[in-house]
Amino acid sequence: MNVLHSHSLPDVKLGAHVSAAGGVNKAIERAAAIGANCVQVFSGSPRVWQRPNLDAIDADKVSTKQKELLVSPIITHALYLVNLASENPELQQKSVNAISFDLQFDAKLGGSGVVVHVGSHQGRGWEAVCEQVVTLIAKIIAASPPESHFLIENAAGQNGKIGGNLAEIKWMIDQVKSDQLGWCFDTCHGFAGGYDLATVGERFAEFDLWKTLRCIHVNDSRDPFDSGRDRHANLGDGNIPAAELQTFLRLPEVQKLPMILEVPGIKDEGPDAENVRRLKVLAGAN
Repeated sequence: MNVLHSHSLPDVKLGAHVSAAGGVNKAIERAAAIGANCVQVFSGSPRVWQRPNLDAIDADKVSTKQKELLVSPIITHALYLVNLASENPELQQKSVNAISFDLQFDAKLGGSGVVVHVGSHQGRGWEAVCEQVVTLIAKIIAASPPESHFLIENAAGQNGKIGGNLAEIKWMIDQVKSDQLGWCFDTCHGFAGGYDLATVGERFAEFDLWKTLRCIHVNDSRDPFDSGRDRHANLGDGNIPAAELQTFLRLPEVQKLPMILEVPGIKDEGPDAENVRRLKVLAGAN
């Protein structure tokens, strides 16, 4: 073990997005089995609007399993279908309902936030949709449990996705003005969006975004720098220079946050023990 980091090892949260099939307690078991000590899940299928019955979730059973296996916190990832920038009122309402459900799910599990891709302006431009997006975010938060958190995820920039520019994330957070609104930084999206990971922490400081950053998605990129494409690779197998990723993950501010893998996995079965091992090395927690 690296003696320099050994004192802080229990505090470093290194996790993965795993299946919650069979219940969130099963997701906690899956995370622990690959060496993770925090976890990210979907509340239901990410590709259909239908959500499970919230009353059927046994929060005490989940909490007991967390304490037994030392897996905490739980992050929730919202549906891929949501688009708060849509022109379609029906899609807007479905998006509001889906995110609202996930915020209730987050609160019930004592979670640490719901990560949301807020959507795409679909060619109309940021200026055309920004007011609508923050109005809907504020509406969702106002109706959500006070202990829940809405986390905007940065985008890679493709297809008019909102949040590829850190200035957009800063603007949304400033407009909504809620302690329940924060954000999540994805390393693949940031790299593909043109941010040098070795110096991106300085950009966070410029935009005063450190204090609202709640979670890190740690993914390598199948595509080159500033490509605008969102395709994840296993750590060390993509185009992000290892030294850049290591520099970012070892920033003191980052070390305090949950770092979640969303990689394809060595066998294309999702995050696995090998990627957790690589993450530990990069984060200095091995």
